[in-house]
Amino acid sequence: MNDKKGKLGLFMLIALVTGNMVGSGAFLLPSDLARIGSIGLLSLVVTIVGALSLAFVFAKMSLLIPRTGGPYVYAKAGFGEYLGFQTAYYYWIAVLVGNAAIVVAAIGYLDVIIPILHSPVAKSVAIIAIIWSLTIVNIIGVRFAGFVQIVTTILKFAPLLLIGCFGWWYFHPEYLVGHFNVTPNSNYHAFSSAIVITLWLFVGVESASVPANAVYNPQRNIPLATVCGTGLAAVVYLLSSVAMFGMLPNEVLANSTSPFAAATEVILGNWGKLFVAFGSLIACLGALNGWILIAAQIPMAGAQDNIFHKIFAKCGRSGTPVVGLIITSTIISGLILASTYLSLIDQFNFLIVVATVASVIAYFYTAVAEVIVIPKKPLSRKNLFHVLVAIIAAFYSFFVILCASKEVIYSFAVFVLFTIPMYAIFRHRKNKFEE
Repeated sequence: MNDKKGKLGLFMLIALVTGNMVGSGAFLLPSDLARIGSIGLLSLVVTIVGALSLAFVFAKMSLLIPRTGGPYVYAKAGFGEYLGFQTAYYYWIAVLVGNAAIVVAAIGYLDVIIPILHSPVAKSVAIIAIIWSLTIVNIIGVRFAGFVQIVTTILKFAPLLLIGCFGWWYFHPEYLVGHFNVTPNSNYHAFSSAIVITLWLFVGVESASVPANAVYNPQRNIPLATVCGTGLAAVVYLLSSVAMFGMLPNEVLANSTSPFAAATEVILGNWGKLFVAFGSLIACLGALNGWILIAAQIPMAGAQDNIFHKIFAKCGRSGTPVVGLIITSTIISGLILASTYLSLIDQFNFLIVVATVASVIAYFYTAVAEVIVIPKKPLSRKNLFHVLVAIIAAFYSFFVILCASKEVIYSFAVFVLFTIPMYAIFRHRKNKFEE
């Protein structure tokens, strides 16, 4: 019997998926796309199709392989132990770096409300306070963390829905159609550049599948939450982004460091800036809360298979991997504090590129793994549909990897080679343990 007590229900899972997506990037997206032109909105549409195909992949794989670990266990099922091992470390790095990026963005928004955070000491204290407050929330238990996720998701949607619903009253079509490609590059180059930016918005599509053992009725709730959460985020992103392109001139939107504040000021007046800063801060905190939960679940799943140290599998009374939470939050704190010499924008841009590419490699493995795993089942018409969707998701993921810079691709190629001796050490330890 699947006991509901202490576990994540459907609405908590939807909040986890949507909340993990709608974070720091959502409030900067219009400015990032405006620097490319309205062609970026076409990239957003393509990314939505790719994200929905990935959502169907994770929904199906959660039914075929109902285990904690998400991309790690799916890659292992499709490709075997080595690529599973590699994916676990890829994905864990993506989550750690992504969490660091979210904290950096949160500090930027908090700085609008509390100007004293200009001080490096105050900034460092705020970083530690944010990370460890949400770590404590997760240590209390996944269900409490899920409740916090529901509250923050509702609050963060306020400014996005305000623009998406009421911004159309201030819409100027000429703003949208007059700046299709404002870069000096070709339309294809502009389009592919925007693809990488827009995917950051959907990193988190796999969130419901990762803590599978902590989910009530996972066979029903994980697929539903994955598809519904992704669809909800897609609708909000598309409505608010198109509205923003018609509310503000392109040059104003492209040069704004807080585009939603500028748009909200058109509707609400001068206090719109503080309203959006608060909404953005809540968005970051909600996303961070969900990602801290995910960050500890990956090494826990790996520890159960002996590819991470057994210490990551140690759980408290609530069933949460307490030691794993403490270790991962310590690493995140160190990542941010070690890079405080960079500006917030430089920190954020560097971290999200690394996190996005690391995530999309895990997505690519998962999509291809589904094509391998499904034929082991009776290949019905329904399963054939899922195979076709998985192929679309795989091609989309591969295209995003190709759109990344050469430097990023080179760095990850080096990491792939580094996982080979890491795996050799793991196999040696495992063989010795089995003797």
